[in-house]
Amino acid sequence: MTNKELVLKFYEEVFNGWDTSHLDLYMREDYKQHNPHVEDGREGFRRFSEKFLALRPHMDIHHILADGDLVCVFFKCTLGTNGMVNKVFDMYRIEDGKLAEHWDCVEHDLGDITPVHANGLF
Repeated sequence: MTNKELVLKFYEEVFNGWDTSHLDLYMREDYKQHNPHVEDGREGFRRFSEKFLALRPHMDIHHILADGDLVCVFFKCTLGTNGMVNKVFDMYRIEDGKLAEHWDCVEHDLGDITPVHANGLF
């Protein structure tokens, strides 16, 4: 499985399928996290996911890029509980066929803000 395929399968099962039961197939136990709201490690991600997946997110992937051991995913995240939309970039470092490290950048729904252009978030 390529690194891109690994990340796509992870998104489909975990984020869109709301299922963390097979995290050991996708993620190293010593997974390193750069999001300040999520603990390091597979179990830290699992604890975060319990709360996040309760919001019933759906990720619509717009682009996925791979360069060596790095995979970057650009996607629209819609929360099923309230319809909130976020624009997200996630970057993963892959080691031995598993997610080893994660960085992200999230832009929240604009809400009542009027953009200065008509390009939209995506």
